[in-house]
Amino acid sequence: MDVSIIETSGLGDRSYLIAHHGIAVVVDPQRDIDRVLALAEKSQVRITHVLETHLHNDYVTGGLELSRTVGADYAVPAGDDVDYDRRAVTDGDIIDAGPIRLEVLYTPGHTHYHVSYVLRDDSGAIHGVFTGGSMLYGTTGRTDLIGPDDTKSLSHAQYHSVHKLADRLPPDTPIYPTHGFGSFCSATPSSGDSSTIAEQRSTNPALTQDEQSFVDELLAGLSAYPAYYAHMGVINREGPPPVDLTPPAQIDPAELRRRIDAGEWVVDLRTRTAFAAGHLPGTLGFELSGSFVSYFGWLYDWGAPITVIGDSAQQVADAKRELVRIGVDRLTGAATDHIDTLAGGSQLATYPVADFPSLAGELSSGLPSILDVRQTHEYDKEHIPGATNIPLHELPDRLDDVPSGPVWVHCGSGYRAAIATSMLDRAGISVVLIDDAFSTASEQGLTRSNDIDD
Repeated sequence: MDVSIIETSGLGDRSYLIAHHGIAVVVDPQRDIDRVLALAEKSQVRITHVLETHLHNDYVTGGLELSRTVGADYAVPAGDDVDYDRRAVTDGDIIDAGPIRLEVLYTPGHTHYHVSYVLRDDSGAIHGVFTGGSMLYGTTGRTDLIGPDDTKSLSHAQYHSVHKLADRLPPDTPIYPTHGFGSFCSATPSSGDSSTIAEQRSTNPALTQDEQSFVDELLAGLSAYPAYYAHMGVINREGPPPVDLTPPAQIDPAELRRRIDAGEWVVDLRTRTAFAAGHLPGTLGFELSGSFVSYFGWLYDWGAPITVIGDSAQQVADAKRELVRIGVDRLTGAATDHIDTLAGGSQLATYPVADFPSLAGELSSGLPSILDVRQTHEYDKEHIPGATNIPLHELPDRLDDVPSGPVWVHCGSGYRAAIATSMLDRAGISVVLIDDAFSTASEQGLTRSNDIDD
């Protein structure tokens, strides 16, 4: 029995292909199903079943298209109201894929109808459990995505679901979650790349705490999640259209300038330092790395046309792949010439890049304006005294709250700060990007923790 992981690091998720004796089952596939098809071809297996643990809130599923493409049965939890034919599965059902069998366990919490799948061979031996957004590595899936009126009851349900998994499965059972590798669907950060039921018994809060303590801690730890989540459930219920990964049309400098002047979303994918060193005025900088798609989706004006500037056709293709995973399909053009060529003779915009030791030098001679774009819970834990905290996702609506420039902008690593500085620069505010780890600020003695009165 072979379980292959299909990693989607930009969203912090995993999909799985289970293969045995020429047959394969896929769990929670992402929308770009070519990765799954390529793996199945390489493994010389035929996909007979596609399974969803839940209707996803952080990405557009590829399950419907994959099942139609290969002629596989498509299993979705019973109770979820969807606009397409599928096999509605519930507690105790058996997915019989010949040499591969999966038992459905009802594990609500992340959503009302969430299920997990216990992997067995044809002899009945257990080889693992696919837990979706239920039991994760050292944490659980968050419980506030359905709505505030359901959060508390789903948190209690999550506790019981994790106990159900732990009580029914052998200690050495491998766990295969969908979320928890940087996904905002995780209630708290997860730990590790693999785990078993036995390990979770000693590390997972749902199994080490009493029910009320677990619920109280979970509710207290929930932080903001990307705004694009509001669209994912709708798309996944209706049934996503087939994915389109064809390259967007190349556009010339004149058309690029027209789109910028019209206020359209023109996004520069280059590194944050390259953007700071020279960019077209009016563009936004979203470095294509790390959490690009999560923060893009969080800030994106849903449905607006997008033009991208990239170093290469491959970079543009990579960005399009990331964007279609969250249903952003209106990539209407791309420009990959050198930035000086794209400027068409116009002057490029620039701003300085600094680090926390440089900020320390500024603080020793005065009090510069500092903007902290981390989330509120990060700021509350530790921050630079005198810094204004505006979480990145709130910045577009709070430009009037930004202190007078030049504004030194920071986050935890430099990534969110780079997006913020591009937004402020576009708004005509003088900025300095702090491209540095926040731990350096602590080492420089610039910060104060929440247990010390400001």
